[in-house]
Amino acid sequence: MRKIMRRLSAVLAVLLLVAAAGTFIPRPLFAPDRTAGTAETRRILVISNPIHTDIALPLGEETRTAFAFAGRAGVPIGNPAAEWLVIGWGGRAFYTETPTWADLKPLPAFRALTVDHAVLHVDVAGGIDETHPAVSAIDLDPAQFQRLSDFIQASFTRKAGEVIELPNTAYGDNDRFFEANGYFNALIGCNTWTASALRVAGQRTGLWNPLPQSLTLSLKLFN
Repeated sequence: MRKIMRRLSAVLAVLLLVAAAGTFIPRPLFAPDRTAGTAETRRILVISNPIHTDIALPLGEETRTAFAFAGRAGVPIGNPAAEWLVIGWGGRAFYTETPTWADLKPLPAFRALTVDHAVLHVDVAGGIDETHPAVSAIDLDPAQFQRLSDFIQASFTRKAGEVIELPNTAYGDNDRFFEANGYFNALIGCNTWTASALRVAGQRTGLWNPLPQSLTLSLKLFN
């Protein structure tokens, strides 16, 4: 029993060290040169809950055009009251079957801890309080915003050029789920996808950010 406890303690210590390194070692290691930037910016939001992050894009004309497929699937991106397009990546079973903690079931939880096919969730939102502690606002120049938009669009699985909607999986009337590229697991999950998207847009994150708290802290430290 003592050997088992020592081994468990060693594993826990390693995980804590890795998590700390993932937060406090920046990726990329050196800050990019921002002297040639433009004064024009696009504001995006990173929205967090205890286990998950979403990226919110402003619903201007360029976003509505780029994500027109979401509108065709039933996401009301053309509604004048919709100000943000909110997108998150995750594991199919857990993400689609757990809209609230009260809906948690053993099999989706098990799939989230092992390996599952990835999906993307697309929703809209009206005004979002940017001062809320769960919201991180980031200003991007037009080129950075375009790279972020391109990264998100490339995350959708396509067949004959069209995204693939998952039928009968929405939480409500305004959101939809779509097939996504890649596989989800607890180590490479929704928050590491968000971090990858932000790095494409010129932001520095931690080396490894599996949790929202790690990601948001690294964003504050390195940008």
